[in-house]
Amino acid sequence: MNANFKTTIGATLIFILLGSALFFVFNGKLHPNTSEKLGTAGEVILQRDLSGHYRAEAFINGTKTNILVDTGATDVAISRQFAERLGITSIAAIRTQTANGETVAYMIRLDSVKLGGIEEKNVSAIIVNNLSTDMLLGMSFLNRMDVRLHQGIMTIRSVNNLNDPI
Repeated sequence: MNANFKTTIGATLIFILLGSALFFVFNGKLHPNTSEKLGTAGEVILQRDLSGHYRAEAFINGTKTNILVDTGATDVAISRQFAERLGITSIAAIRTQTANGETVAYMIRLDSVKLGGIEEKNVSAIIVNNLSTDMLLGMSFLNRMDVRLHQGIMTIRSVNNLNDPI
C-alpha cells in the first residue's frame, strides 16, 4: 500500500467516526425520550425537545408509536391512519374543538397505553382525521397521573406510586 492510500483510508475513518458521533449527539437532542430511556418503575421523566414540546415513544395496544404529550387536550387523540394500523374503528361520532377549529372525532377505548414503566388500561380516546402526529397523549390518560413540570422536565408518576417519596 502506498502512503496516499493509507492517508485516504485514515481520513475516511476519522470522517465516519466524527459523523457518527455528531449523529448520536443531535439525535439525542431531537429525540430525548425514547422508550428505552423512560424507566420502568411507575415514574417517567421527559425532557423537552428542541421545539419546546414533550415527545416520547409509547406503546398503544402493544404497538410502539411516537406521541406528543398535550396537557391541554381533553382526550388522548389518535390519527385515522394510526387507528387503521391498530385495527380500531368507531361509529360513535362527536363534535370536538381542536387547536385547528371544530371537527368531527370518533370515540373509542384503548386497551392499554404504556409510557415507560406506566401502563393504564381502558383509556378513553378519540380518532381524529387530520392529526399531524400518530397520537396526542391528553388528559384522559394524564388525569390518572401526578404530572409536574419544572425547568424543561416533565415528571409523570402513576397514582399507584403517590405514597412513595418524590
